[in-house]
Amino acid sequence: MSEEIERTEREDLFSKAVKAGKRTYFFDVKSTRGNDYYLTITESKKRFGTDGKFTYEKHKIFLYKEDFEKFMEGLNESIEVIKQNAPPIVEREERTHTPSDEVSFEDLGN
Repeated sequence: MSEEIERTEREDLFSKAVKAGKRTYFFDVKSTRGNDYYLTITESKKRFGTDGKFTYEKHKIFLYKEDFEKFMEGLNESIEVIKQNAPPIVEREERTHTPSDEVSFEDLGN
């Protein structure tokens, strides 16, 4: 078995999945061959194809410990800008369609 295959088959040292709406974020701590740790952050979204089948679209970043501080500074600063400037989050209420919600064409003319 080659070293590359052996390396990719290593178990994660730590894994955390965070479900957030239609997305799931995976935080995985892994180690290099030199036994140095790094973090992968994966965003996974379920997508439906035209054939009705679904696939997962994934985006992954690798974050190495020498970059943690600068990454966190940029992330925290960006989050603060959003918190201070973005409109508040309004939770959507689940609505079911009822006959009283229907409007006829005759009602639109009045």
